[in-house]
Amino acid sequence: MKKIFYLFMTSTLLFAASCSSDDDNQNDQDPANSVFTLESRSDASIFGDVTFTDNENGSTTVVIDLNGTTTGSHPAHIHENSAVEGGDIIVSLEPVDASTGLSTTVVSTLNDGTAISYEQLIELDAYVNVHQSADDLGTLIAQGDIGVNVLTGEVKEYVLNSKAVPTISGVATFSKRVSGAALVEIQLDGTPNDGQHPAHIHFNTAAESGAIAKSLTTVDGTTGYSATHIEELNDETQIGYDGLLEFDGYINVHLSAAEIGTIVAQGDIGQNELTGEVKEYALGSRAIPSISGIATFSKRVSGAALVEIQLQGTPDNGEHPAHIHFNTAAESGAIAKSLNTVDGTTGYSATNIEALNDETSIDYEALLDFDGYINVHLSAAELGTIVAQGDIGQNELTGNSVDYDLAAVSDATIFGTANFAERVNGETLVTVNLVGTTAGNLHPAHIHSGDVANAPGAIIVSLGNVVGETGVSLTNVTQLSDGSSIDYTAMTAIDGYINVHLSADDLATLVAQGNVGANAG
Repeated sequence: MKKIFYLFMTSTLLFAASCSSDDDNQNDQDPANSVFTLESRSDASIFGDVTFTDNENGSTTVVIDLNGTTTGSHPAHIHENSAVEGGDIIVSLEPVDASTGLSTTVVSTLNDGTAISYEQLIELDAYVNVHQSADDLGTLIAQGDIGVNVLTGEVKEYVLNSKAVPTISGVATFSKRVSGAALVEIQLDGTPNDGQHPAHIHFNTAAESGAIAKSLTTVDGTTGYSATHIEELNDETQIGYDGLLEFDGYINVHLSAAEIGTIVAQGDIGQNELTGEVKEYALGSRAIPSISGIATFSKRVSGAALVEIQLQGTPDNGEHPAHIHFNTAAESGAIAKSLNTVDGTTGYSATNIEALNDETSIDYEALLDFDGYINVHLSAAELGTIVAQGDIGQNELTGNSVDYDLAAVSDATIFGTANFAERVNGETLVTVNLVGTTAGNLHPAHIHSGDVANAPGAIIVSLGNVVGETGVSLTNVTQLSDGSSIDYTAMTAIDGYINVHLSADDLATLVAQGNVGANAG
């Protein structure tokens, strides 16, 4: 921290300044005084405060009052900088008498002879140390920031999640100083005794990764704790508490200096913090029945989205490319946004999204209204094999659906159902699911007007071919063959029936048929 002794102080300082309220006798005013806390260090039973009192002659009386001291004498000093930074002694104070816990010093100059007033002392960039003894200055019994380094009480906590070591996690606490600088404290649980864990603030989100923006004090494995004073980044760009709360960054805590590549705890900070607003989409099995999962969209403070995929059943060491595509899965469409590859060992991937591949901006709210779907592929070499898939945004299914029976016609072994399902946007997913179909065959399907028995009619909706291997056909329906729009409500009331044909070359042979909409059941 810069060696600044004279800074403007706001009225929110955490010290008590008192004066007489006797307006009839201004000459009897109490002297101004400021009190700062001294916290325990090596001995939890020793703590207290230091009081600065303004004297009429321009000097300042500095009184240290500690609880818990017993015998001996405890040297005390005012040091420059904050306590977590450390700094040289600038004022030597009278030792604390352990029998009383008191030390009283009249201060009018710094140790180098520079004159200093009460107002300047209480605005110092400084802290107070009280030591065990003159022979053991390395052991502190009490310590406290003073002046502009006092904490205002304004704090922000960020979660640091487990990464490579499941038992290690914790929080990073950002506290605002009177100066506007930040105290960043990391407290982890599960760190090994005697471990030393380097920590840094990086640019970007954890899902994106980025260069180191600010090196933090190494986390002590025995206590799980580190504390860092921040008023600038490593490149000397000025940043304080308020700037950090808007910073595009994340924190990494590493296993050791020799194993920087192993991250034991990690968490997004600033504008990348998650708001708690989330949306989940199901990713159903496709080519491999044992692989399925969910995609979770989480909103950041910035409005951007964190998209996490978690699959079950992926093979160890597999690498599964994933993308958001335009349109519904039933329609298919071009890639809109490439997602980070799903790690087969964990089944997990995480991607920060604030723009599509073509650089069109898109945020969390827009993704929840996006006309798209997600594909997860078997491998980069086998992109044609989809292992999991699910509609997102406006294409999500609401849960409202109707099933219709499709009876066997030319072959008694082929029959099934047609399901009409409502999407968030009001469109309809029509799923034909037949049993008994044969691999290698494609069966054209249509919705016709009228009733199977009484008034068969023309095709009003062409459906996707039923694939013989799976017996499934998926079609997104938004309009009839004549171009007129139709929504889910109208589809479930349609005057129609479904025909499934043997092949494109033999449309006259029906393999399944059934009434739908108003004509059903």
